[in-house]
Amino acid sequence: MLIAYDWWRPSKFPFLNEAFLFAFVLSNVLAFMVIPYAKRRPKGTAVSWGEAMLGAVYVFGTMFLAFGVVPHQWIAHSDADLQWTKSYIIYGPFDLLKPKALGGHFPFTASYEAIRDTVVVLLHVWYFGLIIFLWGLWQKRGDAKPSTEVATSTYGRPLVRKG
Repeated sequence: MLIAYDWWRPSKFPFLNEAFLFAFVLSNVLAFMVIPYAKRRPKGTAVSWGEAMLGAVYVFGTMFLAFGVVPHQWIAHSDADLQWTKSYIIYGPFDLLKPKALGGHFPFTASYEAIRDTVVVLLHVWYFGLIIFLWGLWQKRGDAKPSTEVATSTYGRPLVRKG
């Protein structure tokens, strides 16, 4: 007799969305793969037409995934699976965030849709900051740090010119 247990049911884990998680992880991995390539490629190396096209497609695909697919998958997941709509009001623990309009003490009505949209904004901020970081890293690759060593004489004394 074979007994199988299906432990991977979406109904058991409603907070888990495979499409969102896969797109989020893939976009971050593709973005961070630029770092080892930047360490390998010397600054000022000539770029062929094919390398430029391949780089452009890579960057476009990564940015499309980061700014298009990831936020869309989060919105689709929060609307369909979590059902975070405008009618789903936040009450908080012990009804601390229960709005005045519904008999509580909180001054305004907050819905889960606002949290959904805040998460989308934070995703965009994350990817925008990541792009700025990677651009800076790419532009500064191969730059040598200035040496702080002072020239010394044959006797080991520093040679400092006063002027």
